[in-house]
Amino acid sequence: MTITAPATLAELTGTWTLDPAHTRIGFVARHAMVTKVRGSFNEFEGTAVVDGGNLAASSVTVTIQAASIDTRNEQRDEHLRSNDFLSLAEHPTITFVSTGVEPSGNTSVNITGDLTIKGVTNTVTVPFEFDGAATDPFGNLRAGFEGAVTINRKDYGITWNAALETGGVLVGEKVVLEFEVSAIKAG
Repeated sequence: MTITAPATLAELTGTWTLDPAHTRIGFVARHAMVTKVRGSFNEFEGTAVVDGGNLAASSVTVTIQAASIDTRNEQRDEHLRSNDFLSLAEHPTITFVSTGVEPSGNTSVNITGDLTIKGVTNTVTVPFEFDGAATDPFGNLRAGFEGAVTINRKDYGITWNAALETGGVLVGEKVVLEFEVSAIKAG
């Protein structure tokens, strides 16, 4: 049996699960006012239920294990896990639950929802671009999406910082959240 890959968002009806091995949930933050630190979360799960006939009726949920933060520097990662930043003992997960899905073209969609970090929930809208769909060698129908949104970490109670001798601060307030998604359609 040959599966025809969807070409537009309207053709994606069904339940889709994030594939952690081929999905990146990352972030970028300014460090010491002169460079950027990039990182990602390595453990997460997520589901999208897509109603191609009425995209507004679609929904997305994502749960990230905050302890899986990875900036390729163990000392920095441990500091990010501490009460100065993510407070893992009290808040082991970061969650996103959609409250609205709005098409913004045949291959783009804005997903609005409640993002909860460190026990604080704020509404964010993430614009996503549908990169296409294909059947992989194992018979799974996959869809790819990319999106990003900038948040202010202080809006989530993450206020720790250190002043620099030259002026400014060690860690920027703005954090770009990056999503490179590969989702598999449920059978």
